[in-house]
Amino acid sequence: MFDSLTIHLNQYNARYRVINHASEGRSDLVTAIRGTEPGQGAKAMLCRVKESPDVLILAVLPGDKKVDFRKVAAAFGFRKATLASPEDAMNETGCVIGAIPPFSFSPQIKLVVDPALVQRHDEIAFNAGRLDTSIVLNSEDYLKAAQPTLADISA
Repeated sequence: MFDSLTIHLNQYNARYRVINHASEGRSDLVTAIRGTEPGQGAKAMLCRVKESPDVLILAVLPGDKKVDFRKVAAAFGFRKATLASPEDAMNETGCVIGAIPPFSFSPQIKLVVDPALVQRHDEIAFNAGRLDTSIVLNSEDYLKAAQPTLADISA
């Protein structure tokens, strides 16, 4: 995943830096390691739509916010969503929970980003497919490279 991610970012001439660090999956702890603020962290949560279980949505929001699963579902015209299982996350993204980057490289996974993530800071930070590697990425470049649906999905 890391290699695919950096290749993708380079195709968009994205401004980013890679930070190698001790393995960490908790956003509050990795924020300190990266030297970023909690709101810069791009929390990526793989969700499954309840009324249509084959629909997956990668919901991305600031690390200091909580997700509203109804808003996640509503962003694509559904009523309810729930967090996908750790097994589903690994099978669908190739990453463990906590390491999923805020990008969808699968046509099966819809991507929705809370605008607060990119409006509050010039850069976002996220685990880059691994718990021991982070990327700090220019916010504008993230939007160009990810091409997400933007919707308020925070609780």
